[in-house]
Amino acid sequence: MTSLLDQSPARPVIQRLKVMRQLADDEVVALEQAIREAIRRGRAGEDLICEGDCIDSVRIILSGWLCRYKALENGRRQILNFVLPGETCDAYAYLLSRTDHSIGAITPVVYADIKRARFEQLIKTHTSLGEAFWCETLLMGTIQREWAVNLGRRMALERVAHILCELFERLRPVGLLDGNTCSFPLTQMDLADATGLSVVHLNRTLQELRSAKLISLRERILRIEDLNGLKRIALFSPTYLYLYQKH
Repeated sequence: MTSLLDQSPARPVIQRLKVMRQLADDEVVALEQAIREAIRRGRAGEDLICEGDCIDSVRIILSGWLCRYKALENGRRQILNFVLPGETCDAYAYLLSRTDHSIGAITPVVYADIKRARFEQLIKTHTSLGEAFWCETLLMGTIQREWAVNLGRRMALERVAHILCELFERLRPVGLLDGNTCSFPLTQMDLADATGLSVVHLNRTLQELRSAKLISLRERILRIEDLNGLKRIALFSPTYLYLYQKH
């Protein structure tokens, strides 16, 4: 099972869901089959979901980075969160009449677009899968609350350090860290829109983190030189990410 899973496009989501709940082999096989039947691809800059859309499927990200965002009428954008490999674009969003925000691809993405009827059959037959997807949905809520604290109460340096710590830790359970480095496709504009800072202020803040020898960031690769030091500056605790919870 392990060797087959290593080659599976479903590997990131299965690894992430296993943090949430223990999954039996037959549940892993069933989810993998549903994903294989529904694989789609998206281009960088493409919106997978637009604000106001009616949702009739579950989109699960297999590779690539996306962002949740809302745009004001004058074009200004607030990034609400990022969607990383193994995460869903809200597993149960189809229960609402329409979505209240957009989800756009930052990089080319591969995702599964599982129709509602197929997904509901899957979680009805495999209850641990249903619980795992509910846990993942609740986890997005805890992350959103932490982002509210980040924007409302942390200073610029703390704010940027915190988002770097969070993204680094969210990549950990899906095996997308290489020691203390990871792929980091976000532009300074993306980070500015996520932290509520101007691009100029964001650039100065990154320079401060570099000067303190906490990070290096070049050619879309993030290297955390001192993770504990970065966490101290960010006032970061990973407990809200539930990475090591007991089932």
